Amino acid sequence: MVRGHGLTPGWHHVYLSSPRAETIDVPVLVVGATVTHGIISDIDDTVLSTSLPRPMIAAWNTFLRSEGARRPVPGMATMYRELLASQPGAPVVYLSTGAWNTAPQLTRFLRRNGYPAGPMLLTDWGPTNTGWFRSGQEHKRAQLHRLARELPNVRWLLVGDDGQHDPRLYTDFATRRPDRVRGIAIRELTAGEQVLSHVIPVATDDIAPAPTEQLEVPVVRGPDGYELRRRVQALWDEAPRARTLREYASAVVTDVDDPPDYVLEGPDER
Repeated sequence: MVRGHGLTPGWHHVYLSSPRAETIDVPVLVVGATVTHGIISDIDDTVLSTSLPRPMIAAWNTFLRSEGARRPVPGMATMYRELLASQPGAPVVYLSTGAWNTAPQLTRFLRRNGYPAGPMLLTDWGPTNTGWFRSGQEHKRAQLHRLARELPNVRWLLVGDDGQHDPRLYTDFATRRPDRVRGIAIRELTAGEQVLSHVIPVATDDIAPAPTEQLEVPVVRGPDGYELRRRVQALWDEAPRARTLREYASAVVTDVDDPPDYVLEGPDER
């Protein structure tokens, strides 16, 4: 989060420099302090399909990195564009367990297939001090809470798929922060996509269901963006809920006459 930047809400280019490094310009999105809507979207199997077994996707992304081999999920770009058309200041954040070295290819894929531009929250590739690979689930969990903390006025539509862990991750987050979630939209993979995702032809959510029925926020499901679009419209249009007494008391202390805007770094195509 960057305060005191003096930039108006919307997209800007800024210059970043450091000792012994080349100065570069990067796109950043300034989210206005009055924005109340936003989308957090998974990437693999939610907005794109690769027709590859999940264990091979990391190697494909790292060594081949051809966005032309990926296919857009039908209707998802249309859904995002139409939702944002009614809330033009709303951010869409692409949250993925993919590595940062795939950002240029993902950016070109999203632009070519009509997805709205948005910051990406990806992971570093390689071993850590606790193992050979980083925890994708922990990365997503941490970034969800980061966005809730840094954009306190935004209630998010969480979009993912049932091929891996999105239903449970989103359910856990919505259980802890129902005030930050507008709704959950889950794309249902085909049997073939489920096999590529985790070997068996059924959703992980069917094997170990996330307790979505206990949530305070609505959950909708559909096979593609066209079906999900019909079901999320009411969630998107819903007016903000009234604050509880606890939330109001906190707001009295923390709200200021000129609340800060927030900066999210956009994808870099280089």
